[in-house]
Amino acid sequence: MAPGGFYLACLLLGCLGFLCVLFTTYWVQHWRGGFAWDDGLHMFNWHPVLMVSGMVVLYGAASLVYRLPQAWLGPRLPWKALHAALHLVAFVFAVVGLVAVFRYHSHSKVAHLYSLHSWLGLAAVILFACQWFLGFAVFLLPWAPLWLRSLLKPLHVFFGAAILALSMASVISGINEKLFFSLKNTTAPYQSLPSEAIFANSTGLLVVAFGMLVLYVLLASPWKRPEPGALADTQPLLCERE
Repeated sequence: MAPGGFYLACLLLGCLGFLCVLFTTYWVQHWRGGFAWDDGLHMFNWHPVLMVSGMVVLYGAASLVYRLPQAWLGPRLPWKALHAALHLVAFVFAVVGLVAVFRYHSHSKVAHLYSLHSWLGLAAVILFACQWFLGFAVFLLPWAPLWLRSLLKPLHVFFGAAILALSMASVISGINEKLFFSLKNTTAPYQSLPSEAIFANSTGLLVVAFGMLVLYVLLASPWKRPEPGALADTQPLLCERE
């Protein structure tokens, strides 16, 4: 079974993910006026919460499904379905978050897609959609031959990590952009580092910490699913221990 360090990392990821969502929600609730669905400024506040919840936290959790030792034994279909379902929920969150910001921009006569933040975010969501549909068609449905799955698996893993990295970059740039605009003409501008800026910057650091730990567990840790041969050799022993 996986070492205790894996479960410690999972506990830390759970805490970091919860704090990412909690801090983002508190930021927009306390300093930005809360939430509404009326095309106004408070509708925009759904955007950061949904994007952090979907494109970072849920996406990261879904990416690590196959690192769970419970997924190494028995049929893989339920774990594939869970992997796909969590990613689908994350994608729905992202789409609703995009609807919120586009409707706010249209209502307020603000230009669409002019900033680097918007380019990074849209690229992440588009790649995410392509990744999900390709994964559903090739890895979840039974029609794809083994050679095609073997060919696409490294690309699937790479783009999974790349999308998370893009999402993190988009969140960080979005926090900076929101603070610059919101504090620009106030008595406490961003460069004076008011309490809102400290809190929002800390939220960005939490997002980075969560994303980096997900990437470590996904790509660099020793906690990867054993090869089929090795798994077959250890399965009886694991069953005896259970």
